[in-house]
Amino acid sequence: MRAVLKISVVVGNPKPNSRTARVATAVATSLATPGVDTITVVDLAEHASKLFDWPSEELAALSKEVAESDVIVVASPTYKATYTGLLKAFLDRYPNQGLKGVIAVPVMTGADLRHSMGPDVNLRPLLVELGACVPSQSLYFVMDQVDQLDAIVARWAEDARPRMIAQFS
Repeated sequence: MRAVLKISVVVGNPKPNSRTARVATAVATSLATPGVDTITVVDLAEHASKLFDWPSEELAALSKEVAESDVIVVASPTYKATYTGLLKAFLDRYPNQGLKGVIAVPVMTGADLRHSMGPDVNLRPLLVELGACVPSQSLYFVMDQVDQLDAIVARWAEDARPRMIAQFS
């Protein structure tokens, strides 16, 4: 029997309850076993005013919770061809190898496919630098396809899920 997975979603959109959060949560749900695995969403917009406070007990607790996850879905809208400063500021709280042993899924959203390499070219290296394992292809989601969210995520998960499960064998 497979152990219960703890999945965290970290959303770097400066708007709370964003469409990026919706996409990232759909990705996490596609990887979870319903009724078994736990999913926690960390919407950084709700913590933006404290992100640069050092030390911050609240952000230290959030960072610890994410680092203790089995899987993290790290999501950002595309800003200037890369992820947001909000997400970068949160991830900068981790030391080198601070996410060691965690499986990470880079997710970025955008208006069109011009920046579709963004999650693999920009976000993946940052997560690897922090020690996370990134075994599957990242997901870039074009926001005008939101009516197809479930189908697009399902196709992505069909390829990604076996690669992630292999990490737990």
